[in-house]
Amino acid sequence: MARNKLLVPDAKKAIEALKNEIAQEFGIMLGADTSSRLNGTVGGEMVKRLVKMAQEQLSSGYTDKFNK
Repeated sequence: MARNKLLVPDAKKAIEALKNEIAQEFGIMLGADTSSRLNGTVGGEMVKRLVKMAQEQLSSGYTDKFNK
């Protein structure tokens, strides 16, 4: 089930920008007239990129805390 509530509300603008950037890269016009498959493609790519960002942040910031 999809969750529409952001865990970090201040990230809303950045999330929307990321979604629109990916849709533009893929040549997809987001909206109700677009198939759920295409909209899902954008959502899936968003998840991949957000996970990558989190992993990069963890690898650069948290490793120092755990290696003390």
